[in-house]
Amino acid sequence: MHIDIAWQDVDTVLLDMDGTLLDLAFDNHFWQKLVPETVSLERGISLDEAHLLIAREYHAVQHTLNWYCLDYWSERLGLDICAMTTAQGPNAVLREDTVPFLDALKACGKRRILLTNAHPYNLAVKLEHTGLAQHLDLLLSTHTFGYPKEDQRLWQAVAAHTGLDEARTVFIDDSEPILDAAAKFGIRYCLGVTNPDSGMADKIYQRHPALNDYRRLIPSLRVKESP
Repeated sequence: MHIDIAWQDVDTVLLDMDGTLLDLAFDNHFWQKLVPETVSLERGISLDEAHLLIAREYHAVQHTLNWYCLDYWSERLGLDICAMTTAQGPNAVLREDTVPFLDALKACGKRRILLTNAHPYNLAVKLEHTGLAQHLDLLLSTHTFGYPKEDQRLWQAVAAHTGLDEARTVFIDDSEPILDAAAKFGIRYCLGVTNPDSGMADKIYQRHPALNDYRRLIPSLRVKESP
């Protein structure tokens, strides 16, 4: 789908973190490889059994806040997920197109708000190792509000908290169900990210326009409003 944003009518840009501003390779390695390997070792079960067990656990809470909650997974899996996150922290990296885009948004006077389902501890570790915070105006974890981005109550709370006008807002995320939720709430522009994980094939979005490099948005962003 073609991306056509009337930037002169946009005040606020909401941005997901993992897979949107940061390379999702970090999370995919952590949850799909490191956690099953650790469960396999700790419980003395095969890696295949560990993968099956974890797939069932993940599926049971998908699209709920527990899916993103480190405390929940520590308890469910009997692992110190926070300690594991700390150890892996140096592997968190920004996408190459993140800083140029965020800096361009700032130069054009747009408010840049991080809206992540990531647990606050996870967020803090990633901020420490990537320097992302200095390129944003506000950082929000949905855990603060008690609902994930998949829930309409979260959008109501965020709109009340930030004063955003949904008709003048762009939202970028790498999850189509989350983009659906934002669009349902009334966010005018909802964009997908086709390459959240630098090591995997591009994703295809069925219902939303998507792109693989934010730098493609910068020329239209910088076009001045006609007098």
